[in-house]
Amino acid sequence: MKRRNRLLSLLLLLATLLSLTLPCFGVDLSEVSEIVSRKTVDAKAALLVNSTENVIYYEQNARERVYPASITKVMTALLTVEALDRGDLALDQVITAGDQTWLDIPADGSTANIQVGEELTVEQLLYCLMLPSANEAANILAQAISGQVSSFVALMNLRAEQLGCTDTHFMNPHGIHHTNHYTTCYDLYLIARKALENATFRQIVSTDEITIPPTNMTSKERVYYNTNGLLTHKKYSGYEFPDCIGIKTGSTDAAGYCLLSAARRDGNTLISVVMGAETVVDADGTHRKQFSESASLLQWGFDNFSYHSILDNRDPVAEVPVTLSSQTDGVLVAPAESISALLPDDVSGDAFTRNVEVVESVAAPVETGQELGTMTLYLQGKKYGTVPLVALNDVKASQLLTRKHEIEQVISSSWFRGILLLIAAAIVVFILKNTVFYRSSRVRAAKRNARKVNAAQPKSYKGKR
Repeated sequence: MKRRNRLLSLLLLLATLLSLTLPCFGVDLSEVSEIVSRKTVDAKAALLVNSTENVIYYEQNARERVYPASITKVMTALLTVEALDRGDLALDQVITAGDQTWLDIPADGSTANIQVGEELTVEQLLYCLMLPSANEAANILAQAISGQVSSFVALMNLRAEQLGCTDTHFMNPHGIHHTNHYTTCYDLYLIARKALENATFRQIVSTDEITIPPTNMTSKERVYYNTNGLLTHKKYSGYEFPDCIGIKTGSTDAAGYCLLSAARRDGNTLISVVMGAETVVDADGTHRKQFSESASLLQWGFDNFSYHSILDNRDPVAEVPVTLSSQTDGVLVAPAESISALLPDDVSGDAFTRNVEVVESVAAPVETGQELGTMTLYLQGKKYGTVPLVALNDVKASQLLTRKHEIEQVISSSWFRGILLLIAAAIVVFILKNTVFYRSSRVRAAKRNARKVNAAQPKSYKGKR
């Protein structure tokens, strides 16, 4: 019994944590937090999410369409590492650059100068894809996985849909501008969160430089630097951010300057998306705002959000009537576990409203931890999450009350009433048989006897002697 209770408590805890770590869709923290309402990002669109808890910290046009530019390559890399996980490819597998290597790539695009017919491993191609943002590496990997770039692009769109992206459409695997090639900050977050689950992907996007040794078509080694200024100063100096673990830059004239970045600190990973920033040149030098705004957003998230207590499992929130017990007529219920939520530091648990729903009554016996209801939390009138409510103590059943209840249940049951009707019908039949039917049979017998007597008398007999 104790083992079953422990298992029940564990399952309830899991359900509770899952219910409260979902993103607060529709909850505008700026309405309850000055920390959030005062925050701005100098870019077309931005998003900051704690991906460890899946909690949105900040949104700015995060559901509006933007051009992803080379951040597209995150999806290309994701499909590649998933092909590795399936065994369709191997990191040390040699790939020959095919006839679609330079498909739809302009001369001024970012490149690792890979030639048609050149041989590189899948691992080298991934590094070329994500560090110097080589457009041709995207086409080579696409052709290696799907045979044709167009087939790979169809796979990109299918995978985006599977990840929950509702406003994303890819036209190529590298991000060269196309009017029908678009996404949103939130969709990019979904893709990045999935990609960061893969160890190979994490290793590549957190690497600051890579050396490609001579190949079958080059006699010199090539050194490439990561274009993410938050990760390393080797390409762009002055923007390094402590604890940065990736992810990808992107820029075109139509998209502006973009950065999808991630940083991990104190057990939490924050993913930042900054799209459509500008590069400003003034007397103080060049300011690449995709880096400075991303760094500012990440630091703001780490500085201003922390865990706040919302529910304490020691505090009862309702009492449920108990039947069939002489011990008590009610049992107190409380949240299954104490709950904390990631919130801006100027928002406390008092900002939440509660809606408690419990069963009308419960029959003893009742076990500690038995679920008897739920509590739904609301922030600014919008649902934040739901937690189970459980009994705080055991309640024993009364044997006398239980037996009485069982008898009452039997008596009030339809089958019991049916049996009583059958018995009553049998009694009626018996009575009828032994009264009315019996008297009728005696009368009939008497009449028969009379007829026999009459028949035995001589026909000449007159009744006198």
